[in-house]
Amino acid sequence: MTAATLAPAPAAPPPTSTRRRPTVTAVLTWLVAGLFAATLLSVLASVIVTALSTSWGGGWLPAGFTFSWFSQAWNTPGLADSIKVTFEVAIADVAVALLIGVPAGYVLARKKFPGRNAILLFVLLPVILPSLTYAVQLAALMYRLGIGGTLLSVILVNLVPILPLVILITVPFVEQISPDVEHAAKVFGADNLRLFSRVLVPLLAPGIVAAGVLSLVRVLGSFELTFFVSGAKTQTLVVTIFGALSDPGGPPPALTAAMTVFYMAIALLGLLISLRFANPAQTLARPARRVL
Repeated sequence: MTAATLAPAPAAPPPTSTRRRPTVTAVLTWLVAGLFAATLLSVLASVIVTALSTSWGGGWLPAGFTFSWFSQAWNTPGLADSIKVTFEVAIADVAVALLIGVPAGYVLARKKFPGRNAILLFVLLPVILPSLTYAVQLAALMYRLGIGGTLLSVILVNLVPILPLVILITVPFVEQISPDVEHAAKVFGADNLRLFSRVLVPLLAPGIVAAGVLSLVRVLGSFELTFFVSGAKTQTLVVTIFGALSDPGGPPPALTAAMTVFYMAIALLGLLISLRFANPAQTLARPARRVL
């Protein structure tokens, strides 16, 4: 009996590399993004170069470079106090907003009751409305209560936009967690406090960090709300910089640029510390999935 020989299978043709031609939409998207990034970087670079220059007139480059403007900016009356107030307001507002907003977001996500959608719509208003639309009324309320110009009033008015922001971020994160997780924890004897602190908070950690980062950025950039209620000793750094820029006989441009660099450094420092624990962009963009 002769063994049948099998003919070898024909070799597969090598894969041809097909290069996709860029579409008009992709080209326009990259062009707009590149122009935006270039504009933003050029503005930031001009501020830093101005703060480092001895004088910068009509030429492309400054006449010389110096670090003296930073020391003068640090010694400017009120600047150190405004930096301290900025840190105090940011830390207090983010802490209070998380302590109140996370439990409130949990209740709105888990409980179904009449008027829930109306409450969510009401919570959304301070986030989407410009701050100037309610800044004057809040300032009038603070002065009517007798706390206008104090640090407490600055903290309270800045809570108005970031507390709803924390609630709105917390709600979808709570909805991703299956109620079976909570039922299982209660079966094993966990009370409400342990359920929230040892089960829900670790699962909600990415959402909490994302809410904290966005709240911190909002507070650091808040101008209108702080401007109308702050006093001479309770101004944040952004209000102090605005006062220096709006004064016709005020400090030279290089000095105000150095003050702006301090503000940029504080915002960048807070953002880097927050991003050390989580990336809010990836957290908010990840697909929703239920934690079983």
